[in-house]
Amino acid sequence: MPSQAMPAARAALATPSRKRFFIMLLLFITVVINYLDRSNLSIAAPALTKELGIDPVHAGLIFSAFGWTYAAMQIPGGWLVDRVPPRLLYSLALALWSLATVFLGMAGSFVALFVLRLAVGALEAPAYPINSRVVTTWFPERERATAIGFYTSGQFVGLAFLTPVLAWLQASFGWHMVFIATGLVGLGWALVWYAVYREPKQFKGANAAEVALIEQGGGLVDMSSKAEKTPFRWKDVAIVLSQRKLWGIYLGQFCLNSTLWFFLTWFPTYLVNYRHMDFIKSGLLASLPFLAAFAGVLCSGFFSDWLLRRGATLGLARKLPIIGGLLISTSIIGANYVESTPAVVACLALAFFGNGLASITWSLVSTLAPARLLGLTGGMFNFIGNLSAVVTPVVIGFLATGNSFALPIAYVAATALAGALSYIVLVGKVERIEVE
Repeated sequence: MPSQAMPAARAALATPSRKRFFIMLLLFITVVINYLDRSNLSIAAPALTKELGIDPVHAGLIFSAFGWTYAAMQIPGGWLVDRVPPRLLYSLALALWSLATVFLGMAGSFVALFVLRLAVGALEAPAYPINSRVVTTWFPERERATAIGFYTSGQFVGLAFLTPVLAWLQASFGWHMVFIATGLVGLGWALVWYAVYREPKQFKGANAAEVALIEQGGGLVDMSSKAEKTPFRWKDVAIVLSQRKLWGIYLGQFCLNSTLWFFLTWFPTYLVNYRHMDFIKSGLLASLPFLAAFAGVLCSGFFSDWLLRRGATLGLARKLPIIGGLLISTSIIGANYVESTPAVVACLALAFFGNGLASITWSLVSTLAPARLLGLTGGMFNFIGNLSAVVTPVVIGFLATGNSFALPIAYVAATALAGALSYIVLVGKVERIEVE
């Protein structure tokens, strides 16, 4: 007995390794690539629409095509996340959506662009449910918001620093190269993910003390071994649609993403066509709101976990940055009342800072979702949230009239306010929902 007890005792006394932070970095890079492939169309759009003779209404349809299939595939994607290990599922999805992105660079018509963006949306659908699954597996509750905030910042920091690069590629080599370059990067990263990613107990260098730290802190380290093998059941869908607090985060995510999808689609066109900036200058200015959003995301995760460590309730620590950020996002309305370029960009940057501050919403999915339905809940959350990817580009395309972009800006501000109200009114006590 003593000889059997000694290894366990040594493991208990060992300093936990920190491989979970390496996993956080892998997720960060993956999110950078993910969002470049979502937003590269917005960079190419001013030149692309001019060359192919595409009007604003049809441009709105192309912008929204991603959202149609991305939203539609969230529930099937979430179901897959509950059954297929992240190492395999993420590698396949990443490789396939990157290949579709490369083909976008070869498109020469509205139909081809529309169909390929449908493909990219469908293939990216499992990405964020996988991210949530990985974080729930690899991080204890007290570190989870920081982890989510860090990898979520990838969607902004990548765009902030790489938007000028993509604008330069477009100006120097044509809009086709924007898609080809980003697609090739994704194909390479799919190979890296498959080669490197493992679950906590199988990851080389993650010691028993780190696994114990994760598990004792609420991390679900055995999700792969306990994955459900039962077929899809509509009863499970009914469960994730019957909870008031889940509807609070579903609707809140729709509103949060409405601001995000304005920046991912119409923002460069707004600067070029409605604020009359040249393309290279607009590429540089477009990076400033993304930098602000990056700062907001980092503040959100660190602030939320800091509140938790200081004794705040889980609900307060998670909801305060989200509600505050959504309220700050309403400041985008100020762009309708100023004329100078610095003032316009300042309003947009402040609004996008708020969007970043609110972006730890996935931490509530990790905390509220029934343990055996984590992927399905994440899929439903992303499905309803990303209906905004369909609605927002099309609504803006119809609201934009002549030389005026005032109504689209007002629409984005109104949805941000509605999102704050959703979290205030519908989301109650933050605790995991227990189901049979």
